Amino acid sequence: MKRNDCLTWDEYFMALAKLSSMRSKDPSTQVGACIVSEDKRILSIGYNGAPNGFNDDDFPWDRDGKMLNTKYPYVCHAEMNAIVNYRGNTKDLEGATLYVDLFPCNECAKIVIQSGIKNLVYLSDKYNGTDGNIASKTLFDKCGVKYKQISFDNDITIKLK
Repeated sequence: MKRNDCLTWDEYFMALAKLSSMRSKDPSTQVGACIVSEDKRILSIGYNGAPNGFNDDDFPWDRDGKMLNTKYPYVCHAEMNAIVNYRGNTKDLEGATLYVDLFPCNECAKIVIQSGIKNLVYLSDKYNGTDGNIASKTLFDKCGVKYKQISFDNDITIKLK
């Protein structure tokens, strides 16, 4: 008799996004992303971090202060990294699903739309109601990207020794 308590597809792919977020050096917000094809094949993963060639030790990880002394103008978001990390034919992204911890900002929403991704599954919407969040949802709604929030029924905790 087979197991009945295995992860759902959404839980499985979200767990991969969460695992990817553990690579982030950001001390305040770790975000991971996983892009999956319509036939449930993993296409790419990413996490938020410094751009290639920008030493993590020299990176301004602060959230507050003068804009150029914070992480915000420099950090690459998980969604963007997952999209640009993909090494196959970009036509493969059309109709794909993006799994991400945190609902995308408006800049990432534009990149998601331009890539052809049509579905978004997310865990947290902690910026719900902010201008950027409203812009993201407007972009997704107008451009036909469906989004849904999920939560885990299972306690998925990843601990590495």
